[in-house]
Amino acid sequence: MVPGPMLLVILAVAIVMIVVLISRFKVHAFLALLAASFFVGFAAGMNPIDVTRTIMKGFGGTVERIGIVIIAGTIIGVFLEQTGAALTMAETVLKWVGAKHPALAMSIIGYITSIPVFCDSGFVILSALNKSLSKKSGVSMAVMATALSTGLYATHTLVLPTPGPIAAANNLHADLGMVILVGLIVAIPVTIAGYLWATKFASQYEVIAETSYPFVSPPGRGFRGSK
Repeated sequence: MVPGPMLLVILAVAIVMIVVLISRFKVHAFLALLAASFFVGFAAGMNPIDVTRTIMKGFGGTVERIGIVIIAGTIIGVFLEQTGAALTMAETVLKWVGAKHPALAMSIIGYITSIPVFCDSGFVILSALNKSLSKKSGVSMAVMATALSTGLYATHTLVLPTPGPIAAANNLHADLGMVILVGLIVAIPVTIAGYLWATKFASQYEVIAETSYPFVSPPGRGFRGSK
């Protein structure tokens, strides 16, 4: 067997492999993870039969415990996306927060929307609203996009029913209800941190919402397009 330190190196290589396959070669995430699993098994010195059995056992066990939760969450997310309910929730939050705080509104909207809806779908759904708020308020799209993105990712990576938190809870044999509760709580300061980053640093860059290819000016050379 491969010694412990080398296993960490193999794991790091596998992670890079997954990222490259998905981002560079546009390989489906499932296939990229499957390829990385085989790579780790072979690199660790396992024979092909044991590698295959281990992957099948791990995948089967995960599906057995959380498969229904993932499927149900995905269905709910699709319903919210296709029926326009996600956008309705966003507009409700905007009325509550007020148009004077558009970046804060987008952070909260992202936090809520990404619980049932995948973050990438949520970003696409809310993109038009985000641009509209940026145009009306005169706030840079750099601020608005950062606030929305960090809000979306906060709950996407910490709150069920997205697959990542479910898989982590399954591996740790954690109570799913407690994971949801703790995830919602932990995601709050994460969202706040993203909002503060957006207003503090992203605000140094002016990105015009009206243009198809936004103009970006570095700090000290700011300009703002027409509102």
